[in-house]
Amino acid sequence: MNKSDLLGQLSHRIVQTRRAFLSNAALAGAAGLGGLGAVGQDGAPPMRAADPPPEIDVVRLTKLPSICVAPQYIAQELLRTEGFTDIHYVPWPASNQHEQIARGEADFSMHFAAPTIIAIDAGKPITVLAGVHVGCFELFARDGISRIGDLKGKTVGVQGTGSSSHVYVASMASYVGLDPPTDIRWVTDPTLRPMQLFVDGKVDAFLAIPPESQELRARKIGHVIVSSITDRPWSQYYCCTLMGNTGFVRNYPIATKRVLRAFLKATDLCASDPARAARWVVDRGFTDHYDYALQTLSDIPYNVWREYDPEDTLRFYALRLHELGMIKSTPQEIIGQGADWRFLNELKRELKA
Repeated sequence: MNKSDLLGQLSHRIVQTRRAFLSNAALAGAAGLGGLGAVGQDGAPPMRAADPPPEIDVVRLTKLPSICVAPQYIAQELLRTEGFTDIHYVPWPASNQHEQIARGEADFSMHFAAPTIIAIDAGKPITVLAGVHVGCFELFARDGISRIGDLKGKTVGVQGTGSSSHVYVASMASYVGLDPPTDIRWVTDPTLRPMQLFVDGKVDAFLAIPPESQELRARKIGHVIVSSITDRPWSQYYCCTLMGNTGFVRNYPIATKRVLRAFLKATDLCASDPARAARWVVDRGFTDHYDYALQTLSDIPYNVWREYDPEDTLRFYALRLHELGMIKSTPQEIIGQGADWRFLNELKRELKA
């Protein structure tokens, strides 16, 4: 074999696509998504040698009725490789898990940035650690409504005042010149989900998250007038960020970094192998429909956490919320009080691709 052929074969062997690299790196950290949970000779999960063991081996995460937070579920086995032996998922509504974090009933959760900012403004002990992904919200509306401005005088179903859906739609409405408190009639019903209000014709629009968006499409109910996956400016900022209880972050910095590493590797897996990630979350009972899970994980940009700046997201939504009168703090005060990028910056260098 001549030198040219040898170099050609060697080059072929070492060249990997970015997608394959991310998948291999994440799978190596988790010992794969199949068997999961490789163990050492003493029966304990292997830990990274670069960092000391976590100061605590117990971590509590929220369990939410949304597929888009799949990295939070896939992180379960990655957390074992980070030295956590007791991993709890605490059920909680998707609308206000920041309250659960602030009260210390859970340690970490993915959550839409805007309600988290409102909680930080109120002095709640919450720390934003990273952005996870862009997009998951879709604003569905009835015939005759084709843009946000058409919501003037219309009814919108939300989970409650200050919920993710309320804050997001209010931010979008304000951005196009509407006055959300007076121009939109907000409807809540404690006995029904907002989607059911929309299906029953009791509201004109509502904000869907997976799997609600897939269910509405399957039933051919309504149409999308805004998608945070594709429509600017919403697609330019993180939807879900990772937040932690401030006490946990301060008291257990090594554990916090290990938690964030698990989440970021799980996010890479969602980006690199959505089919395998979807099968994992379905097989472990976090959601029921594989097709819905696969569509969600294929559509949502999980590959932007290295590129987007989470501080831009906090600044953008803090400005929107300040304009609405929902917060008193300036964007810089929110960032200074409620964000800590040290762990993210370290892991960006460590997990660079």
